[in-house]
Amino acid sequence: MTALIDVEGELIARAADRFPSAVVRDELDNNLANELPTIQIEQVPGGGDDGLRLARYLVDINVYAATRVEAIALANDVHAWATGELRGSTSTAAVIGRTGALTLPAARPYENTGLRRVGATYEIYLHPVS
Repeated sequence: MTALIDVEGELIARAADRFPSAVVRDELDNNLANELPTIQIEQVPGGGDDGLRLARYLVDINVYAATRVEAIALANDVHAWATGELRGSTSTAAVIGRTGALTLPAARPYENTGLRRVGATYEIYLHPVS
C-alpha cells in the first residue's frame, strides 16, 4: 500500500530553504500584509497513487507580494523550482520524482487590494525513502 506523506510539510521545508527572503506557509494569517512576500503551499483534492509506493499530489502554490511585478517574478522563480530543481530531491522522509505544472502562474483574485496574488497548480509525484 502507498504510504501517504505530508506533501505540504515536505514542500514548505524545501521552499523555505530555497526562498529564504519569503515567508513560506500553508495557511495565511491576519498579518499577511506585514509578511510579504509570502509563498502559500496547499494540497488540493485530487491526485492518486499506484497502490504500491508512488503517490501523485495536486498542490496549489500562491505567491503574495506588494506589487503585481514582484508577485509575478517570485511566482516565476517558484515555477522554475517546482518544475525543475524539485525533481529528484530527497529528505529524510520522501523522494520527489516527476513534477509538472497543471496550470501556469497567473494573477488570481484576492480581496485585499493592498497586495497581489499569483498562483499555479502543480502535480508532485513522490514516494517514501526506502
